[in-house]
This record gives sequence, C-alpha cells and structure tokens, in this order.
Amino acid sequence: MKTLKTLTFGITTLMLSLTYPVLADGHGNHVDYSVSGKSFSGHIEKSSTSPRGTVFIVHDWNGLDDYEKSRAKMLADQGYDAIAIDLFGVDAVLEGRDDYRRETGALYRDRNEFRARLKAAIDAGQAMGRGGKSFIIGYCFGGAAVLETARAGMGLDGYVSFHGGLSTPDGQDYTMTKAPVLLLHGSADPVSGMDDLASLLNQLKDAGVDHDAEVFGGARHSFTVAGSRDYDADADARSWDALMRFLTRNQ
Repeated sequence: MKTLKTLTFGITTLMLSLTYPVLADGHGNHVDYSVSGKSFSGHIEKSSTSPRGTVFIVHDWNGLDDYEKSRAKMLADQGYDAIAIDLFGVDAVLEGRDDYRRETGALYRDRNEFRARLKAAIDAGQAMGRGGKSFIIGYCFGGAAVLETARAGMGLDGYVSFHGGLSTPDGQDYTMTKAPVLLLHGSADPVSGMDDLASLLNQLKDAGVDHDAEVFGGARHSFTVAGSRDYDADADARSWDALMRFLTRNQ
C-alpha cells in the first residue's frame, strides 16, 4: 500500500545548483544517471507521434514500480513523452515499510541530496527530450517531491501533486517558483489535511505563484492507487482529467 507519513525537518535555505557529479545516458526505455557515485535508472514511455511535451513522474515512497510505469504509458497515449524517475537508486532495498521510511527519511533530512537527485533526473530526461514544455507530477511522497522541485525553482513549466505531503520545511518558500502549481487532494487525507492545504495555498498566493487546487470530498490519502484501502475510482478519474486540462492549458 502506498502511504506516507509526512516529515518536516528544519533546514536552511539551500543552493539551487547541482553540487554532485552527474553522468547520464539513455537506451531503450531507460534513462540512467548518477549522483555522487550512486546509480539511478528512470523509465521512459515515448509518444508515438510528435510529443506535446515531456512529463516527469516522481514515484511513491516504495520506489519506482509498475504503478508509475503505467501512468507513464497513460501519458504517452495522450501524446506526451513521459519519464518516471528514480530517487532511491538501483541498489536500494525496498522490501517493506522500514525500507521505505529509510529511503524517504534520508531525503527529507538532507534536502541538498533530495534536490540533487531531482535535478539529475530532470537534466538527464531533458537531454533526451524531443521538444515542447516540461512538467513534473508525483504521487504521495512523489507529490512532496514535486513541491520540493517547485520551491527549488528548477525551471519546469508546471508542477502537479497528487495526494502529496503539503508541509513546507523551515527555511523554504515558493519565491523561486515561476510556473503554475496544481494540487489534487482528498478532503479526508489523514497525512496532510485541509489545514495543510489552506496553509500551502496561502503561501503560493503570497509568493505570487499561479496556482489551483481540486479537492475530492471524502477521498483519503492514496485515492489514485487501485487496490489500496483508500482507492476512490471517481476521485482517481477526476484527478486525471484535471491533470490533462492543466497540461493542455499550460502547453
């Protein structure tokens, strides 16, 4: 089951530049890159036609798996090149909740590393790009990662969080965010509730960031994940439709 306990750690304002050596190459349906000697591998699904743009997908707390790959295929079917990125590394052991907490907790504690991995994945994917604008979306932990990317001002053209962790760490804000943000959230989410959503909306407003939110009444945390106890088919379909409208509007 894809769940996430949102952790907030105090940090100082971080440099945006990538401070780790990065090597990247693409082959087949993979894009491989490295950060500080650690190897990562993302999954690529390309549009069969000239792409409408590129969409990066950040995985949930249990790592890149068939869920994100299926979302990448759905995006490719809609005319986008989609890249499901890897933030944990090809050697990460991901066999249960303790492993998931270890990997996510390490990134929440080290925001420099968190941003370095995000930027390496984005740089590697954009180097293989076929044109158009670039967006990033994410689910649960991936939603929190999308907001980290937005706060870092990594130059993407839009940011979309599906039932993500919404807290802003001490020392961070949205003054570097220069593209629209869309929040897709359940009103009954026990991880980041409506107070967290209201706080984030106020932060985006105060920073002058173009933003929007769609709230799905009664939906809990992992409402897009079929088979989970929180799955809500209606909210899943409506949130996907909201993503499609967002991408079209911001192309």
